[in-house]
Order: sequence, then structure tokens, then C-alpha cells
Amino acid sequence: MTSKKMFSGGWFCAMLGILLLIGNTAYSQRSVTNYMTKYKPTAIRIMNETGIPASVILGVAMLESGMGTSKNAKYLHNHFGIVGRNTLHKKKGVTYRSRYKEFASSEASFDYFANMVKKKKWFPMLKGNTEYKLWLKHMNHGGYSSAGHEWVKRVTSMISRYKLYKLDEHMAYTGS
Repeated sequence: MTSKKMFSGGWFCAMLGILLLIGNTAYSQRSVTNYMTKYKPTAIRIMNETGIPASVILGVAMLESGMGTSKNAKYLHNHFGIVGRNTLHKKKGVTYRSRYKEFASSEASFDYFANMVKKKKWFPMLKGNTEYKLWLKHMNHGGYSSAGHEWVKRVTSMISRYKLYKLDEHMAYTGS
């Protein structure tokens, strides 16, 4: 095949598209792996301290932070889309503005999320329960996300796709 035929027949564009797709998928998978490696221990620690399934903690964080790539996760250490105060306007060189809460660290964001969930009236009934769909249902009805059932579907998809429910099998929550 001559180069003229290759370019005119669309082969070049098709091959370029395939290569870009493969490269993007590899980057995306690396992002997921890195995020899970970094925050899985935090989610498990919180699960064992509070009785909130690690799958729920990590699934919500992965969705809300775009696997840690969102501006809120990068600049504010906010992995859960929690609204509140921040000091972005005081930082030099940062032109990003946000209505989301700033945390001292990503782990502080995870801890805040857990404390927020623990304050819900349905929490005592669910703590220690590993049925993530039940947790998401109660969080949705409690107004955690304005996206409603679509949010539940997306978090459920994250948990299923990355088999996060396996983290819950070793819950060592003793209750208190």
C-alpha cells in the first residue's frame, strides 16, 4: 500500500485513533491503580473504625474526585465534593475559584466524610453492614448528592467495575 493510498483511504486516521485510544486507556488504568493504591489503606482504616464499608468510601471518593484528578482533589484535598470554605483566593498563582471545602490533607477529607456520614440518623442501623447498595440508597435519600439516582448508579458502577466490594469482606469493625 502506498503512502498516498494509506492517507486518502482513512487508514492513517483509523490507526492514529486506535493508538490514541490504547494510550488513553493505559493512562486511565494507571490513574485508577495509583488512586486505589494510595487511598485503599485509608478507606480500610476508616471502615474498621466506623463500620462504613470501604467500598462506599472509596467508590464515592473515586467518583467525586475523578480518581484524584479533579481540581478540588488537587488544590483542596477534597475527594468528596464537600461544600465549604477554602483559601484559594489567598494563594499566589492559583486562579481557580471553588465553593468547595479545603482540607489540610486528603486523609482529612476522608475522615471528614466518615464523620459526616456518622451523624446521619440512619447510620446506627447500617454501621457494620457491608451491603454497599443499601448505604448508597440511604445516602441518596439523605441528600448527599444532588444527582440523585444517577449518582447511585455511578458509584455502584465504580464499586462493581473495580471490585471494591472485596475490601468489605475483611471488615473488622467491632462496634461502639
